[in-house]
Amino acid sequence: MRAIPLAIPDVFLITPNIFGDDRGFFYESFNARVFSEVTGLQPDFVQDNHSRSTKGVLRGLHYQLAPHAQGKLVRVVQGEVFDVAVDIRRSSPTFGKWVGAVLSAENKQQLWIPAGFAHGFVTLSETAEFLYKTTDFYSAQSERCIAWDDSQIAIDWPCNGLPLLSGKDQLGVALNDADLFD
Repeated sequence: MRAIPLAIPDVFLITPNIFGDDRGFFYESFNARVFSEVTGLQPDFVQDNHSRSTKGVLRGLHYQLAPHAQGKLVRVVQGEVFDVAVDIRRSSPTFGKWVGAVLSAENKQQLWIPAGFAHGFVTLSETAEFLYKTTDFYSAQSERCIAWDDSQIAIDWPCNGLPLLSGKDQLGVALNDADLFD
């Protein structure tokens, strides 16, 4: 497993060691000891989530406030998405900046998104199945959503036209109006 810090160094792109032959492949999608060695982190994952989305669906930008802030380790097991993390820590030198990566079943890469970041993705393939581990349980009271198209953040989403959004995501607020981290 390799971990490469992205332009916001708290976010890591994780590439597993894949062992394959004409029968198929094998890889460890998570190993706590190796993850700690390559990132210097020791997250305590408490929940696994699995979603399926069709092409053009955009989910996000989601996060949870303390005391239920979540770190996430995300990956795609079918299809392809463009995945984004936005730094929403006011005291951070990268506040309001974003990083993104294409995650797919083919590349088997993962993204580590620490607490203090908003997260979202758009589905690029006909369908995509998205798995993620979280470091805290879901909490409706702590959940927040920033508008996917906030002009201050200016994410360069690879969408043709407007994405498909849930009712909740349509109500996302501007970064300037959001409850954020210090």
